[in-house]
Amino acid sequence: MIVVMDAKATQREIEQVKSRLKELGFQTHVIRGVKKQVIGAVGDKSIADAGFLELLPGVEKVMPVLKPYKLVSREAKPEGTIIEMGNLAIGGENIVVMAGPCAVESREQIVETARAVKEAGAQILRGGAFKPRSSPYSFQGLGIEGLKYLREAAEETGMLVVTEVLDSQDIPAVSEYSDILQIGARNMQNFRLLRAAGKQEKPVLLKRGLAATIEEWLMAAEYIMCEGNYRIILCERGIRTFENSTRNTLDISAVPLVKRLSHLPVVVDPSHASGKWYLVAPLAKASLAAGADGLLIEVHPRPEEARSDGAQSLTPENFKTLMEDLKKMAPFLGRRLDS
Repeated sequence: MIVVMDAKATQREIEQVKSRLKELGFQTHVIRGVKKQVIGAVGDKSIADAGFLELLPGVEKVMPVLKPYKLVSREAKPEGTIIEMGNLAIGGENIVVMAGPCAVESREQIVETARAVKEAGAQILRGGAFKPRSSPYSFQGLGIEGLKYLREAAEETGMLVVTEVLDSQDIPAVSEYSDILQIGARNMQNFRLLRAAGKQEKPVLLKRGLAATIEEWLMAAEYIMCEGNYRIILCERGIRTFENSTRNTLDISAVPLVKRLSHLPVVVDPSHASGKWYLVAPLAKASLAAGADGLLIEVHPRPEEARSDGAQSLTPENFKTLMEDLKKMAPFLGRRLDS
């Protein structure tokens, strides 16, 4: 359930409500909105009749949350979450573009790519240092060395970094060099990793699993949020279907649906969704038209030489053209795309 506090509720009144909920066996989470604060209470709803909570000072109303995901639901927070990182905001009117290679292959490669995507208007540099691959013989990434190259390239260009973490034990190292922790599709239901990510403060980009339902995806986000980290970005990256003409099938309907069900920002990865570079631009545009808050796009200076996912990577020139189109498109959607 959620306890909606009055707009004039004091911090003392909020603490009193939290204390009473904890006495009843509930786990509490304060969700701060623009005008009001909401206390999410997670636990066995049969523990007590919570109607009496409305008698406590500062409480406006008590509402049950019927969905299995409590904290990430729109019921818990009617307005959309905006994740602020310095001068950058993810969510709201702003469109955020994260771009870079699938894997960091060398210092020269990632620096060259960072300069190109920054010049084209990307705000966040993406790149994999630890790579989960289907084959154990495929390139697995440069590890810590790759993280250092990412950080160097980002600092030179003034960008933020998003990169994948594969294991809860790697979170401290990855956090040292990145600004956003990515949990990939294959790890969406790695519950130990989700809980560990929820115990640290940096934003988490949570990709939808290969065959995950929307409810399963949102429940995975709930694992992170119930540990105290409310800065979660959902990423639709295509799901596995019977269709084999593309790498995956982009579930475009997931974007408006999830934004209706949840207050969390949603971005789309058209590169993994299609597996083909020439489909990335049209899918990126469709994603923004459907309401996506941002894009995650693979860019490589020489896709034909890429050690991972070259077929779905844009060249810097193609990425620049796409960004020019997106900047023209944004105002018609009531959004803005700032470099």
